[in-house]
Amino acid sequence: MAVTTALPSSTLRSPRKRRPTGFSARSTAGVWVVAVVVIGLMLAPVAYIVIGGFRTNSQITESPAGFPAPWVLRNYVDVLTGSLFWRLVGNSLIVGLVTTVGVVVLGLMVSFVIARYEFRLRGAMYALFAAGLMFPVTVAITPLYIVVKNLGLANTLAGVILPQIAFGLPTTVIILVPFLRAIPAEIQEAAEIDGASRLGFFWRMIVPLSIPGVVTVGILAFIGSWNSYLLPLFILNNPATFTLPLGVQQFSSQYSVDTARVLAFTSLSMLPALVFFSVFERRIVGGLTGAVKG
Repeated sequence: MAVTTALPSSTLRSPRKRRPTGFSARSTAGVWVVAVVVIGLMLAPVAYIVIGGFRTNSQITESPAGFPAPWVLRNYVDVLTGSLFWRLVGNSLIVGLVTTVGVVVLGLMVSFVIARYEFRLRGAMYALFAAGLMFPVTVAITPLYIVVKNLGLANTLAGVILPQIAFGLPTTVIILVPFLRAIPAEIQEAAEIDGASRLGFFWRMIVPLSIPGVVTVGILAFIGSWNSYLLPLFILNNPATFTLPLGVQQFSSQYSVDTARVLAFTSLSMLPALVFFSVFERRIVGGLTGAVKG
């Protein structure tokens, strides 16, 4: 005769979910408060510059931290209708685009060789590019200026572009090598069976599959070139070749008395980089995430 035992009703109940304790709720609120404070401290100077461009010099003198009363558009209109601002934007655009193309093309080729082929000193080559991340331009600025001057590239945009490409390659290689290593070897073997050469495999398969990483390194190279100040400061002495960061300094020195116009010029100079970074922010994060996973 079988004997059945009844289990306590408490054992049949599903386990209760733990409610968040007061400590975790308070810690979450504290994190949000700290984040808001940090964001406010970072955005306050930018907001002051942008709003200051809508004021007059007399308003700034009477109340440095006040709001425009009334709002004045003349400062921004004067900057946008002048030729200086657009000449600086054109120079920065040329330097940024050429630097980006050079960094992407050369970096993708080097990364393809390091990631897909076995050869002697491959690890040393990769370590050399990794070491380049710890070699800032400030350390090499004096010998770099001598080299550029001896090559006859001083006071030219090419004298700024070539060093920027060289200093942008380490970051590009470090990001792209994991992307290219993550591509399955079966794809390359199938391409070789179909008769594709190494260059054919590179252009037909590697380039399309590495688009997320290429976009990421391209954006980083362009923003870095656009905001570069120290290298153009040493290489460029002719105002006609100045980039936007140097132009801001020149404009601030020339119109040091007109504070409101200087603030308007500075805010307009920040706008392209901010818009560019905001539009492609997800691309940068997605590319870096893919590099880490690879």
